[in-house]
Amino acid sequence: MFGAFRPTSVASGGLLWKVPWKLSPTRKANVRSRLKKVDAVIEAVRASGVECTALTKALELPKEHEMPARDKYTVFSKWEKGYRKGIHKVPKWTRLTLRTNPKGF
Repeated sequence: MFGAFRPTSVASGGLLWKVPWKLSPTRKANVRSRLKKVDAVIEAVRASGVECTALTKALELPKEHEMPARDKYTVFSKWEKGYRKGIHKVPKWTRLTLRTNPKGF
């Protein structure tokens, strides 16, 4: 705690690691755009006639326009107060498929 290597106020609360508590409208638009692009790729692969298990699983996922806002911008978390946390607080959230939740959530 004390000594040469104690945490400073800059190290504890600097701007580097701060995550906003909610998504801005711009970031929400980027999420919707990303989901639409993924839907377009899945549709293009389906139209090409290729069949594989990954495509079958991808076709079972809901499309962007079918998802409620709650599922677009939040994910299930058993440690959060309301069992939901912002999608931007998930590590590598731009590269993961977070379209499904446990039943009941």
